[in-house]
Amino acid sequence: MSVFERYLTIWVALCIVLGVLLGQAFPHGVKAIGSLEIAKVNLPLGLLIWVMIIPMLLKIDFAAWRQVKGHARGIGVTLFINWAVKPFSMAFLGWLFIRHWFAPYLPAAQLDSYVAGLILLAAAPCTAMVFVWSRLTGGDPYFTLSQVAINDLIMIFAFAPLVALLLGVSSITVPWATLLTSVVLYIVVPVMLAQLWRQALLRKGQAAFDTVLQGIQPWSIAALLLTLILLFAFQGDAIIEQPLVIGLLAIPILIQVLFNSALAYWLNRVVGEKHAIAGPSALIGASNFFELAVAAAISLFGFKSGAALATVVGVLIEVPVMLLVVAIVNRTRGWYEFRH
Repeated sequence: MSVFERYLTIWVALCIVLGVLLGQAFPHGVKAIGSLEIAKVNLPLGLLIWVMIIPMLLKIDFAAWRQVKGHARGIGVTLFINWAVKPFSMAFLGWLFIRHWFAPYLPAAQLDSYVAGLILLAAAPCTAMVFVWSRLTGGDPYFTLSQVAINDLIMIFAFAPLVALLLGVSSITVPWATLLTSVVLYIVVPVMLAQLWRQALLRKGQAAFDTVLQGIQPWSIAALLLTLILLFAFQGDAIIEQPLVIGLLAIPILIQVLFNSALAYWLNRVVGEKHAIAGPSALIGASNFFELAVAAAISLFGFKSGAALATVVGVLIEVPVMLLVVAIVNRTRGWYEFRH
């Protein structure tokens, strides 16, 4: 794990402070950046999202789906968690915590937007950081690769309908045109560009591919941090006026991560998968593609929306929570492998 990845939570915290300070010190400049948009898609942010996502997608070999037969049970468990449990459990937690238990402490006008942000966060499984988490648990790299490739393929077709369904259930108007535009811009096009670039690099040899991949890896983290600075520059007023909002939004996110990772881990044990499969399965089942969630939230609801803030809170707690899951998976290896 790189220094940036290891201390991502610290960098995110610094970006919160810097973004809020910039938003308060240069409100007109921040507003001018926010106005640079086409069809509700902010152009500077769109560029940063591409820089964030493409280096991650460059790692994905969609030919890995051929290895599905060797990991069928683990892949089945992870797909069940990612697409049949996690989005719906988050929608329920959002309804329970945001609309009911925490409603008196949150801005009433943003309740729907907060729930939408939580749904967007849970509707797309992580595609990049899971390689790091898998390695830390001694996970099978071929399983991780094949699982991520399958999830990315499913996401291209399922993300928009799933989000629309859950937003509809939550009684939130679905802006279909913007949602589909977000899917094309932040999934379809980056996937295609990354695969074309990957093939071109591999034709030059594995060494050339590895060199380029290592060189551009810092781009993703740098683009993420710059995106967060912009987000918090726009969210500064809300944070200053409602300092408890971030903490309250973090609670349902934390619960859903721990619940889904535990469920995936246990189900893998029930079906008889080895620990090297169960570890990454639990981590993939619980983690989120927060880059896409942030981009979609901004495109759908705007920079200043509660949805954008909710997805950013997901970024804030992602690393420490996933490291906690890694520690639990590693420490329970003996229990997992014990059979009566």
